[in-house]
Amino acid sequence: MILTARQLALATLDRQLLLERRRLDVAEAVRRVCALQAQTPASPYLALFNRVQDFAPEDLDAAFADRRIVKATLMRITLHAVHAEDYAPFHAAMLSTLRASRLYDRRFASTELTPADADALLPELGEFLARPRTGAEVEEKVTGRFGEHAHRVWWALRTYAPIHHVPTGGPWSFSPSNSYRAAPTAPGSAAQEAEAGVRRLLLAHLRAFGPASAQDFARFTLLGRAVITKALHELGDLVVRVTGPGRAALFDLADAPVPDDDTPVPPRLLPMWDSTLLAHAVPGRVLPQEYRPLVVRRNGDMLPCLLVDGQVAGVWRAVDGGLELTAFHKLGKAAWRGLTQEAERLSTLLADRDPVVYRRYGHWWDKGLPGVESTIVKG
Repeated sequence: MILTARQLALATLDRQLLLERRRLDVAEAVRRVCALQAQTPASPYLALFNRVQDFAPEDLDAAFADRRIVKATLMRITLHAVHAEDYAPFHAAMLSTLRASRLYDRRFASTELTPADADALLPELGEFLARPRTGAEVEEKVTGRFGEHAHRVWWALRTYAPIHHVPTGGPWSFSPSNSYRAAPTAPGSAAQEAEAGVRRLLLAHLRAFGPASAQDFARFTLLGRAVITKALHELGDLVVRVTGPGRAALFDLADAPVPDDDTPVPPRLLPMWDSTLLAHAVPGRVLPQEYRPLVVRRNGDMLPCLLVDGQVAGVWRAVDGGLELTAFHKLGKAAWRGLTQEAERLSTLLADRDPVVYRRYGHWWDKGLPGVESTIVKG
């Protein structure tokens, strides 16, 4: 059987809980979808609004507070929200990449300190972060060891050390004033933990985004090709090759279901940087190639998107009193009706939390987006 492009998109949307909202505990929902992009505090909430039936933001507040879901720097050297039980293996998988991204960066190298100098502080840092500390408090602590270089040393350590972000309040649990706490660590061989972590992360990626290629997994994580190839080999019969429309080899979990071509897809209003749009090397899975320059801006900002029949069809933003929906091509009445219903529900959620969500990114609209149709929906 050769999977069509439509089936690949449907498989990803199904595994991302975007074909039908599911009645799930928020922690289990996060586990199902592998990880939620958390670069902007609102995004995990809006991601789960699209995926969980009767989603209540208070449930995610509680999960963050109880540490059932944790926020940390992981895949693509970016903040993600993950199930607490997934953090340690995911961090082990990503550690080499995270560490290299900082310790071999010119900003750290300019201090003339060595990677060993930074690593030597890890045990003391872990003890200091046994309780939550602000970034300023940590930097002051590091100053005692590294003086004028403390800011750049802490910049490196907060990326690769086993550290969680701690909820600080605000409408979305986290505010710009970050607070940190040491993550629980388990004894074991670093190399063995890393290899096991890559295998677990690869399985989680296929479970959440598959079928996928090695290039897709590399895109989602920034892990190297040799590491990925080794993990695929070690997973053995747990992973099978499948045939898709392109030339890249695709892999999937054995017996993983793939929806039929005619499966309907409901409209959705995806948050900024939704992981569905970042999990594959080729944009065409759910983001048409011609719309990529409109959605992914020059500095890497990925705008909140309208999803129509399983494909990105436009963008949305909060405006005074509601949401502005902008389509990149003409949509039918049924599509607009579905998008309007979703926008009304989302507006109601935002009214209680943050009616101007993502407002700081409004300059992209001010600079002009070539929308064909636009409407404002009130909550």
